[in-house]
Amino acid sequence: MNEYVLPGDPPITVVLRPSARARRYSLRVSRLDGRVTLTMPRSASRSRALDFVREKAGWIRDKLSERPQEVLAEEGAVLPVDGIDLEVARGRRSALVFGLGRIEVSARSHSVPAAVAGLVREHARSRLVAACDAFSSELGRPYSRITLRDTRSRWGSCSAQGALMFSWRLILAPPDILDYVAAHEVAHLAEMNHGPRFWANVERLWPDYRAHRAWLRENGETLHRYRFETTS
Repeated sequence: MNEYVLPGDPPITVVLRPSARARRYSLRVSRLDGRVTLTMPRSASRSRALDFVREKAGWIRDKLSERPQEVLAEEGAVLPVDGIDLEVARGRRSALVFGLGRIEVSARSHSVPAAVAGLVREHARSRLVAACDAFSSELGRPYSRITLRDTRSRWGSCSAQGALMFSWRLILAPPDILDYVAAHEVAHLAEMNHGPRFWANVERLWPDYRAHRAWLRENGETLHRYRFETTS
């Protein structure tokens, strides 16, 4: 892929992506990581593409300014975990201490963000297993296993073999959102589609699913503003 650095303060890297299916120039600014991509017809010249990018410089900067500020999970940072704001701090051992409003990281941990990610992920697994166990029992359909990943394109999935997958970042959303996604994926154990019977099962498991589905669509990308890795 070609790249172009748009001058200014700060300079902005724009990825130029020729496409055989593109009929016009199309700019996209990712709310997940701020990546700027120009999709362009394969036959278009680079010089015209760069002219287009420069013409849209103001629009690009406006879109980047709308992105939620990133939060690195280091000492002093505050993260919403299962509906409670917790501050990252050093402690004698690594643990989520909800009563004190803290994510404590042991002094023996070399990377605070990585340690926080491990604690948050472990809590997410506990919550998701409990939710899926309850929903699975109510539906009368067992699942085979639960896998957690840090996905960008989906919050959960269910395979034909009954394997459930979830993004552990759901634990950073309000608690009802995690429960809705768990109910949604467990409902797929009975219906591997999004037809009327599927949604009837979702409503049976989680009656207020419409509001929580809308929240995830409108706000889900903000869960990716929390960073758990350092860049060199």
